[in-house]
Amino acid sequence: MAATWYIKTMERNVSDGGVTVAHWRVRDSETVGDNTYAAQSYGSCSFTPDPSASDFVAYSELTESTVLGWVHSEVNKDEIEASLTAQISEQKNPTQSNGIPW
Repeated sequence: MAATWYIKTMERNVSDGGVTVAHWRVRDSETVGDNTYAAQSYGSCSFTPDPSASDFVAYSELTESTVLGWVHSEVNKDEIEASLTAQISEQKNPTQSNGIPW
């Protein structure tokens, strides 16, 4: 399954509607037989909005797709998704275990 990215919440300037922080999450999962393996990651990106810039988008005009575009330009999307894939692989085929032998 492909990773699903979404914006959990945002922080903004009340005075001009400029977004200062976007909090994101990404999830991935894979079902094999009766088992579902899942992994997720989260983080935040900070921005310095400039209301006088030609590409400024006020809070009221934003879409999740626009904000995800900003986030993807700030993080290493491929590396994060590869990490989720590795976590799922580890769940399916563990290389470490814990417990006691008795």
